[in-house]
Amino acid sequence: MFAETNFSKNLNFRKVEKKSKIKIQNSVMLNIILFGPPGSGKGTQAIKLKEKYSLFHISTGDIFRREIKGNTPLGQEVTKYLNAGKLVPDEVTFKVLAAEIVNNPEQCEAGILFDGYPRTIPQAEIMDQYFEKNKTPVSVVLSLNVNDEEVLKRILLRGKTSGRSDDNDENIVRERLKVYKNQTLPLSEYYSNQKKFIELNGEGSVEEIFASLGKEVDALVSR
Repeated sequence: MFAETNFSKNLNFRKVEKKSKIKIQNSVMLNIILFGPPGSGKGTQAIKLKEKYSLFHISTGDIFRREIKGNTPLGQEVTKYLNAGKLVPDEVTFKVLAAEIVNNPEQCEAGILFDGYPRTIPQAEIMDQYFEKNKTPVSVVLSLNVNDEEVLKRILLRGKTSGRSDDNDENIVRERLKVYKNQTLPLSEYYSNQKKFIELNGEGSVEEIFASLGKEVDALVSR
């Protein structure tokens, strides 16, 4: 029960649950997590999956940037942590995610595609609680496997046009990979224990990788 967790006490789940039930009662709704290291191509593939399967694409990074740019109360809260050099707390991150779902009920009808979330086991646990409470647990986790040197090459290349300072410094990129392995990669075991984790080759052309992802999503849709 949500009432038994610190997260749920802070997030007012009753309000979220009531509004989102319109969507979540659909038994064929897909909740898909796109998983992989930074530079694995999650963003590119998420756009293609969103378009093909009419999924609602949620990227916490994109939402944070939007809220910060708009100087909203949530954006101000996120900025406070970032300026202090701290990670945004799990409860704040999930508050962002839950609000995005509640505020976009029609777009969530076919399903939701999570890009870059969850990043830690505590985030996954609170996410599981929320969706299982609403009887639409995570359907599958599709993991794009890319070796470290390929990731490094991709991100440094992206840095030439992205404008992100953390895409241009090799040391920073390697540190991001280290954080990914320490904090995010353990999720592979977490979801493997739920028999929801599928590993795919994330190296190859965009279309080859998309075909592999599409095959797995088609298998879910046809059940």
